[in-house]
Amino acid sequence: MKNFRSAIVLCGGKGTRLGTLGKKIPKAMIKIQGKEIIWYIIKILKRNRFNQIILPLGYKGNMIRKLAKKYRSLFSVVDLINTGENSNIGKRISLVEDRIKSNNFLLLNGDAIFNFNIDKIFKKHQQRKKDITFIAAENTYPYGTIGTRKGKVIDFNRNLNYEALKVRNRNSYTAFNYSGMSIIRTETFKKLKKKCKEDSKFETELFPIFIKSFNAEFTKLTGFWHSIDNIKDIKAINDKKTLKNKYMNLRKIKNQLLT
Repeated sequence: MKNFRSAIVLCGGKGTRLGTLGKKIPKAMIKIQGKEIIWYIIKILKRNRFNQIILPLGYKGNMIRKLAKKYRSLFSVVDLINTGENSNIGKRISLVEDRIKSNNFLLLNGDAIFNFNIDKIFKKHQQRKKDITFIAAENTYPYGTIGTRKGKVIDFNRNLNYEALKVRNRNSYTAFNYSGMSIIRTETFKKLKKKCKEDSKFETELFPIFIKSFNAEFTKLTGFWHSIDNIKDIKAINDKKTLKNKYMNLRKIKNQLLT
């Protein structure tokens, strides 16, 4: 629909690398500088003109529903949909697909805080009529790498570590770290579903098909981005001494979002 801009925030998985904290709450509800990760995400998306935000719920989804009642105004554009505790990403998106109201949608992980001009990237994706636009970030987090040659996306590797990445960056091949965010044409996703099983693993099975069979490109984000993958990441961004610049930047972002 022309007047809608949709986003799917993946927040149903288990935080297996978060120890006892991951057993108590979903990752999206971890507090960073006093506010939940999902609070930051929804605030930023709304400021970038997203007026439909879909949360496919899974592990401890009832806790996110309770949070929605706490932040009624914030969650006014949010659809909460149960997608099963053990579903993978492909299955979760398939279960919410018929709720997407826009011709293109933003897909993102619910465990990263960011602040950059998504509106500009989304418009560019629409204007260039791409099937998928991968958003690349700094080479510090294990979401996978986007392999390129002469500016064209040629592969996606979920488990390539940074040292291997440096070795592969030769012969015109350059890999960029995947931010966990991509913009996808809704109609293309429906076509992709017909080629795959409903429970196909999105990043390891579906992304390669996107790249091989459809029109894919990438863009690098400019701005703030910090992933919460483990306890160390939480402590670092909550500690002024450990990541002073990021800590202060996030503090400014939070204060802006509170106004």
